[in-house]
Amino acid sequence: MRSLTKSAALALVLAATGCSDPVDKAAKARIFSPEDPPKVVASAKEKLPPEDVADNPQVSRRILGMDAAEVTERLGPHFFQSTLSYEWAGPSGNNPVKLTETRSFRAGPGGVNGDFHGILENSRDQGLEVMRVKGQVFARNRYGPYRQRLRDRGMAERTRTELTGAIRDFDSLFQGRIKLTPAGTVTHEGRTAWKYNVSLGAPQEGGPPRKMPAAFTPKNADETTKRRANFFAHRLPRSLEGEVLVDSATSVVLKARLDGRIGVPQEKTPEAAELRMTLESSLTDIGKDPKLQPPQDFLPDADKPQGIADALDHFGIPRTKPGDSPATPGATPGAGAPEPEDEAEGN
Repeated sequence: MRSLTKSAALALVLAATGCSDPVDKAAKARIFSPEDPPKVVASAKEKLPPEDVADNPQVSRRILGMDAAEVTERLGPHFFQSTLSYEWAGPSGNNPVKLTETRSFRAGPGGVNGDFHGILENSRDQGLEVMRVKGQVFARNRYGPYRQRLRDRGMAERTRTELTGAIRDFDSLFQGRIKLTPAGTVTHEGRTAWKYNVSLGAPQEGGPPRKMPAAFTPKNADETTKRRANFFAHRLPRSLEGEVLVDSATSVVLKARLDGRIGVPQEKTPEAAELRMTLESSLTDIGKDPKLQPPQDFLPDADKPQGIADALDHFGIPRTKPGDSPATPGATPGAGAPEPEDEAEGN
């Protein structure tokens, strides 16, 4: 009897297996299929013929706006550096305002998930520094200490993209009007590169007009905000020149020099202005492992940086907790201060 029961059970299992739903089979195939590679890895395998840059706007836009992660996948370890200068001037050219920004980025092996070290500095003594080594992220401002970022939330990847996006930012401000004209081939860092002369192209033709919602206008906007909004709304590229070198093997921009001017017409805004932008960028140390190491000294990650609390300590102002009575005017600064263990807890 027991053997009959086992036989019946086995028959039911075999019947159920043989009559499985095709939809279930397809679902199982999707669940247990190999994971697709990251999008940037797939993009890096795409062939972008550098000889087609001048004739194919889609290829030129892809090459000029190539993301740092894709560049690393295509080239491997490298060092990128760019200098971007801005010079604002009024209608008569008096009292120009200048700003120079230097961006450097060193990529290690490992492709999109590899190590890197990026630095941003400008002529106003501002800047930041971000590095990722063996999956650990560290960041600091120009003169501050490193702080570990355990809850990075994509900050390192965003910074990597911004640091290496100087050509993309330039092209965006000039409304995608960078025109490339072939000028033969040259050698850069021992690699063959296609050379293109840069000029100002015709305005891009848009598709059929789309009904867009009205632009948001902030209430009581200050004059700086108004000028910035007017510039982006009414900017008009006036001139552009330079050269771009594109690697023949990987289609990565190896070197670029751009010089252009953007104006704001007097009839469009109450205050006309002109912006001159220059860019110098280059890729070097291609294929050389920088062997990045984490910083020797760094602060641990923290939920809330102790900026305000540190300022109170610096000026000798005691900390208080909710429920504490306010300090009596004229009292000794140390009176009523929390006990050492409470202060340590506050830190």
